[in-house]
Amino acid sequence: MNWFKTGLVAVALAVAGGAQAFPTKPVRIVVGFPAGGPLDQHVRLLSDKLQANLGQPIVIDYKAGAGGIVGAQDVMKAPPDGHTLMLANTGVMVINPGLYSKLPYQTLKDFVPVARTAMQPLALLVNPSVPVKNLNEFVAYAKAKPGQVNYGSAGNGGISHLVPEMFKTATGLFMVHIPYRGSAPAFTDLMAGQVQFMAESIPQAAQYHKQGKVRALAVTSRQRNVALPDVPTVIETGIKGFEVVGFYGFLAPAGTPKEAVARLSEAFRQVLELPDVRNRMVSQGADPAFLGHEEFARFVATEMPRWAEAVRQSGAKID
Repeated sequence: MNWFKTGLVAVALAVAGGAQAFPTKPVRIVVGFPAGGPLDQHVRLLSDKLQANLGQPIVIDYKAGAGGIVGAQDVMKAPPDGHTLMLANTGVMVINPGLYSKLPYQTLKDFVPVARTAMQPLALLVNPSVPVKNLNEFVAYAKAKPGQVNYGSAGNGGISHLVPEMFKTATGLFMVHIPYRGSAPAFTDLMAGQVQFMAESIPQAAQYHKQGKVRALAVTSRQRNVALPDVPTVIETGIKGFEVVGFYGFLAPAGTPKEAVARLSEAFRQVLELPDVRNRMVSQGADPAFLGHEEFARFVATEMPRWAEAVRQSGAKID
């Protein structure tokens, strides 16, 4: 029997030695939005370094539609072997569940969080013709004109809609929401004075603030942003606890092996520690903010009720 046991051990070792370590083929990253947008920028920033780290090609696959839902469904149905990932934003992960009455996925049931890679604060902006120099003056101005101040957004239920709604709740303001089909037309109307207020991503805000075409009153992160160093945080202006920041992260289909999730998570950690990656990310207006698999899962779980409440208060709903 000893020779038989020895033979089994030898076979087991041979199989183990011949088994390829994950990943064994190209890794497909699904982006649920069109090429050229912020998520595309983000994945392209990481993909070359990630490819070198994993030793396999990274294939970016655009599956745009329905606020990221089309891409999410594609990943949800993919083989759970770690070779398909979704790059998702705040909307896909934690806003959509509160916004859509018939959402075809559940974030923490149908996906495994792999890594959070960035946080993206917004700036609260006004048209320069609005006679205020800071956020407190704007609150006083808007309170004196209830229902007469409009704010633009990229569309119902998005982060640029919900952040002003959270701001309204925190300050007791009554402003009128004007939804647009995307950020660009809303921002154009902000600069033209058709709307007076907007929450917009830092790169766009910083560029036009410096040109004097809009006025940045505050940023929504806990710390000031390097792109707008002279602009205070909302918390600094006296609105306690107002920290509302979008985030990016990678998720895999539910059932993906723990070993594959751990390998991917560690790869993202190492890539995000590279100085050139961090510097380029900051220049794009996002803050490198790695969280590993377990921490990211806890983070998403705490964010979901917060954004669900913001959706409820906004009255936004999509059937």
